Amino acid sequence: MKKEIKKTADTGSCRLAKVGGQAVLEGVMMKAGERTVTTCRQEGGGIVVADDRFVSVRSKHKILNLPIIRGIVNMIEMLKLSVKTLGASADALGIEEEDSKFERWLKKHFGASITDFIMVLGVIFGVGLSLFLFMFLPIFVADGIELLLAHFEVVPTLGAWKKVIEGVLKAGIFIGYLALVSLMPDIKRTFMYHGAEHKTIACFEAGEELTPENAMKHKRFHPRCGTSFMFFMILLGILAGLGVHYVFPNLNNRWLYTGIRLLILPIIVGVGYEFIMYAGKHDNWFVRMLSAPGLWVQRLTTKEPTPDMLEIAIISTKCALRDEYPEFMEFFNSKAWEKKADAEEPAEADDPAEADAPTEADAPTEADAPTETDAPIEAGAPADTE
Repeated sequence: MKKEIKKTADTGSCRLAKVGGQAVLEGVMMKAGERTVTTCRQEGGGIVVADDRFVSVRSKHKILNLPIIRGIVNMIEMLKLSVKTLGASADALGIEEEDSKFERWLKKHFGASITDFIMVLGVIFGVGLSLFLFMFLPIFVADGIELLLAHFEVVPTLGAWKKVIEGVLKAGIFIGYLALVSLMPDIKRTFMYHGAEHKTIACFEAGEELTPENAMKHKRFHPRCGTSFMFFMILLGILAGLGVHYVFPNLNNRWLYTGIRLLILPIIVGVGYEFIMYAGKHDNWFVRMLSAPGLWVQRLTTKEPTPDMLEIAIISTKCALRDEYPEFMEFFNSKAWEKKADAEEPAEADDPAEADAPTEADAPTEADAPTETDAPIEAGAPADTE
C-alpha cells in the first residue's frame, strides 16, 4: 500500500477512505458519502443497479462524531445498512418472485418483505450465536481447563493466563468458522466478490484508471476491511480481559465477569474502529505490525475475483462516485444496463402471447426511483473498507 498511498498524495487527490463497500449476493455494494449503489450480476449475464441513500445520524448530532463514540454508532448503522443491502441484492436477483399469504400479511402489518423478515431473524440469531461462541463458550472452556489442571494438581489456578486462553479460543473459533464457510460454493463466490471490492477500492485509492485490468494488479487485502476489524477486536478483548483481571483480581463470579465484559464491549468496538480508520490512511511500521494478523485472516474471507466480478465492483464504484465520472452519470441516468440486457437476451416471438408479455428488463428496478431518507441505516463491523 505504501507506493499507492504515496502516488495518491502526489496526484493531490484525497481518495483514501472516500469509498467503502460490501460484497453481496452475486454483486458488490459501494458507498461514497451518503450515496450507496448495489450492482448484481443476474443469472443470464445481465446486471441490475440499485441506487439508495444513507444519511448517518452522526450528521445530525455532532457529539456522535467524537472518537470512540463514532465507532459504536458506526457499527450499529452499518449492521442496518448491511441487512438492507443484502435484501436489495436478493430482490435484484429475483429471489422473491411471488407473494405468499405470509408475505402479504407481513407487508400489510409491518411493511416488510419475507427477505427483510429473514434478514432481521438472521441478525438476531447471529448476535445470539456470536455472544455464545465468543463470550460464554471461551469462558466455560477456560474454566474447565482450569478445573482439570487443578484436579491433576498441575497448577492451583491459571490466574491471568486464563484470560489469554479465552482470547486464543475466540481467535481459534473465529478462524475455524471462516475456514469452514469458505468451503461452501455460494460463500466462496461471495468471497470472490469481496476480493473484487478490495481490489477496486485499492485501484481507486492509487489514483489509477478504474478498469478490470488495472484493478486485478492490486492485492485483495485491505486494512479497512471488516474482517480485520473483527480480528483486531478479538485481540483487544484479550487485553481487556487482562485489565479486568488486574482490576478485580478476586472476581470469581463468571456471570458478573461476563457482565463487566459486555459493558466494556462498546469501548472495544470504538477503539477498534479508530484503529481501522487510522490504518486505512497511514502506512508505517506500527500500522503494519498491528494490521498483519487481520490481513492474514483476509486470506480466508477474500478470494481472487474474475474480470467480470471486477466489472461489477467498478460499476458500483463509478455509479456511487458518478459526480467524478460524468460518463457514468449518463450511464446511470439512462439505465444503460437495461438496454444491455435487452440486447443480450432478445425476446422470442414464436408465441404471440409470450411476445406481448413484458420482459424482466422492462420491469422497473429499484434504480428507477432513487430514494432519499433521513433515517439512519456498518462486523458487527463497519462496512468493508469504508
